Amino acid sequence: MSTTPNPTGTATTVATTGTSPTTTSSITDAILTAMLNMGGNVSDLIFSPGRPPQVELSGQLVGVKIEGLPKLTADHTARIAADLIGKNKIAIEKLKAEGSCDISYSLPGKCRFRVNVFQQRSTYAIVMRVIPTDIPDFDTYKLPPQLAKIAELKNGIVLVTGPTGSGKSSTLAAIINKVNQDKAIHIVTIEDPIEFLHPHRKATIHQRELYSDTPTFGLALRAALRQAPKVILVGEMRDKETIEIALEAAETGHLVFSTLHTVDASRTIERIIGVFPLSDQHAIRVRFSKAFRYIVSQRLLPKKGGGRTGVIEILVSTMRTREYVEKGESEGKSLLDAMRDGDLDGMQEFDQVIETFIRNGTLDYETGLAYSTNPGNLQLSLSDFMEDQAKANPVAKKAAGATEIEIER
Repeated sequence: MSTTPNPTGTATTVATTGTSPTTTSSITDAILTAMLNMGGNVSDLIFSPGRPPQVELSGQLVGVKIEGLPKLTADHTARIAADLIGKNKIAIEKLKAEGSCDISYSLPGKCRFRVNVFQQRSTYAIVMRVIPTDIPDFDTYKLPPQLAKIAELKNGIVLVTGPTGSGKSSTLAAIINKVNQDKAIHIVTIEDPIEFLHPHRKATIHQRELYSDTPTFGLALRAALRQAPKVILVGEMRDKETIEIALEAAETGHLVFSTLHTVDASRTIERIIGVFPLSDQHAIRVRFSKAFRYIVSQRLLPKKGGGRTGVIEILVSTMRTREYVEKGESEGKSLLDAMRDGDLDGMQEFDQVIETFIRNGTLDYETGLAYSTNPGNLQLSLSDFMEDQAKANPVAKKAAGATEIEIER
């Protein structure tokens, strides 16, 4: 059984190559560098006992061959964790008490990482999300141009949602970057941990990190109300207290950005309302319907030919959507219907974007259906496209027909 990583102790060589022990993190940095050199689209680095160091490339895990380190042991991962945590006492205590901790780590001259160290099977494993040094912008990330209007907002709540690894932080960073370039205002961010380091541009921006700068999101958010910001970014809406203070901030003239781990706009609203007791839910619905400005939901899908592309759903606050949020959705009165009809207001829903990407060749038909919200409706919408494809490629049509007969048997 491995012991808790002890950053104050002497770290020995991670890669057993016959060299003498070292007391620095140079070995760990060398391993990280080798892993990053696997390609420009490395998104995550994973260290797990019993496996070689691995990187995620376009959604797939790939082992990295490092001389003297064919397979990680529990001792290796504990030592690497100690190097990454360093002298962060709060992270060490959190790892001991809760079994995991979040930290940030910088590889000088290359990039930064969002790191999670956690216990599993009485050993330590590590997942490192690569954070590019360049601040994201709308052109680089090919974000829908209508999202640029978010930077013009004066108050309210903007939520960016999606599963882990869907690009929420990058989208928010691109929006904050635009505000930073366009407006001479005060911006405060509260993050766990800080990911993109925003320089002062036209705006003055202060970034606070959970545990090193503040003990909780709630305390930092309440303090931010006394720090005269026009824009507040809260890394995540984690609990009832954070949601309540964020609503209060939006209602008192602040523009609040945050994220949630939800898959679409409808579930985002239900998740927020569901945090509160039943007796308070109607009042929260009314308040949120007036406070929200945008809900942007994201999914990353495998592209045809390799790589991944973002599919983004956009819900905008209008008279119709505010009514559906306040009174709840019903047959024929859903947020999905509003998004389908709301292109003039800058709205779009997942299946509309997926259909466009299938028609222009960005996505495979099967991939699009697998990630869609309503595969049956999407199939109907694409029936003309598939008929045209079948006519253009009769061999594929014949093969598809044979497959269908096989399945029916």
